[in-house]
Amino acid sequence: MARLVITSTEVPGATLELRLGVNRVGRAPDCDFIIPHPTISSHHCELILSADGVLLRDCDSTNGSFLGEQPIKDLWLEPGHELRFGDIKLRVETTDAHIAIPKIEREIPPAPVQLEDGSFLCVRHPDTRVTFQCTNCNETMCTACVHVMRRQGGKALYLCPICSHKCEPIVSDDKIKKKKSFLGLLEETVRLRFGGRPKR
Repeated sequence: MARLVITSTEVPGATLELRLGVNRVGRAPDCDFIIPHPTISSHHCELILSADGVLLRDCDSTNGSFLGEQPIKDLWLEPGHELRFGDIKLRVETTDAHIAIPKIEREIPPAPVQLEDGSFLCVRHPDTRVTFQCTNCNETMCTACVHVMRRQGGKALYLCPICSHKCEPIVSDDKIKKKKSFLGLLEETVRLRFGGRPKR
C-alpha cells in the first residue's frame, strides 16, 4: 500500500501506511495518523488513497502543508516527493493501491441423471424433474430452483439462480406429441364440420 516516511528527527522512523479512502493526519486523537508536534494542527490534512493514487488535501492548517517550500492545498503525490507539514518533513515512498478482488470458485455440479423417457432429474433436487434451462449458462433446474420475478400486469420472469439470466421452460417430447395429437384431432373435427359428409 501507499506509504509516507517522516524524516524529521522530532518524530524519528515514523511511517504512515495508508489504507484505502480518507486518512486523516493531525494532533487530534480521532485522526488516523497522530503526529504529536506543536506545528501540526489538530486536523492538519487528509491523504486520500484510491485506485488513481494519493491526493493530499490540506484542512486549512495553521502552519500549512508544503511540497518543498511551495504551499499546497490539493496535490496528487508522486514517489520521491518531499513534503512538510508545519515543521515536520516527510518523504513519499510509494503511492500504490493494491486492490485485490477475491476469486470465487464455483463448484461445478454433477451432470443431471437422464431417465428412460428422455427427461432429466434436477441435480439439486434428485427426486424432481428438470423444468427450466438458462438461456445464458445453459444450467438446467427444477421449478424449486428457479427464481421467479412477478411483474405487475405481465407474465412472470424466470431467472437463473447461478447467473441471474432468463430461463426458459423445457417442453418434453411427450408434451409436443400430445400437442400435435390435439391439433390433429382439432383439424379432423374442423374438416368433418365444414368439409361436408363423405359421398356414399
